[in-house]
Amino acid sequence: MTQYLAFDIGGTNLKYALIDEKGQISEKKRIKTSNESLDSFMDSLYIVGDKYEGKFEGIAVCAPGKIDTEHKTIYFGGALSFLDGLNLEKTLGKRYRVPIAVENDGKAATLSEQWLGELRGVDDGVALTLGTGVGGGIVVNHRVVHGWTFQAGELSWMIINSGLGTQNVAAYTGYSCSAVNMIRKINLALGNVNDLDNGRAVFEAIDKGDLRATAIFNRYCRSVAIMIINIQTVINASKFVIGGGISAQPALISGIDDQLHKILANNPMIGKQMIVPPVVAAKHGNDSNLYGALYALLLELKDKN
Repeated sequence: MTQYLAFDIGGTNLKYALIDEKGQISEKKRIKTSNESLDSFMDSLYIVGDKYEGKFEGIAVCAPGKIDTEHKTIYFGGALSFLDGLNLEKTLGKRYRVPIAVENDGKAATLSEQWLGELRGVDDGVALTLGTGVGGGIVVNHRVVHGWTFQAGELSWMIINSGLGTQNVAAYTGYSCSAVNMIRKINLALGNVNDLDNGRAVFEAIDKGDLRATAIFNRYCRSVAIMIINIQTVINASKFVIGGGISAQPALISGIDDQLHKILANNPMIGKQMIVPPVVAAKHGNDSNLYGALYALLLELKDKN
């Protein structure tokens, strides 16, 4: 069985795995991301590559930032600013002499669902990853859309409150639809000032019907629903898949669906035209980016044959 080496580059952890073309993981590990310099970071990749050399027929990478998938180059790199301009064809490809693919982390999560998850067989669909900001990917005619400058799907930059001023981060979906922001706001309201990132406490309060928690949570679900409606006016997707750690909470999916129905019911002008699309939780959890990075490589290899 042909195996590939997949890397998921994160600001905190670097995950890697050996995966075959059917999605079977034979080995998987994670290490702390080396963020001191580009050289130390590349050394950490080479240590892994050298360890498995001869066992893989290609290398698949996903990373934050704007990714030029054609030239295998990372731009900006999110919190890892030293990745800006890194060409993986000239580094990993040159060293190991195997095919290379690199994809944005949000689009990788989308590809994961398209390959082995909730977007399998879907013509037009959307994956949203709710975390610190909003990652995502848009599938049209069975293909993830990259756009002219590989910017398609960067949904954090959708403006939904321009009255705050476009220089204010609160004007953008990356703020209003941030799961991290929502959890911190609710913990603050609950008095958990020393544990603002405690998601378990937040959803326990929501499930118990705590009015402080549910008020903030409902506003959050409404913001996500508004984002979905805005996307829907452009591509009319048949399914929306919600990813990120928060997606494991049933209250989130039902909350978004409830807000979608309320918005359309309260506005007959759009409600008569737009049908609420199915909203479901992503199938893959922490391994989604590894799967998606590999699927990007498999698609490239298929197109070349």
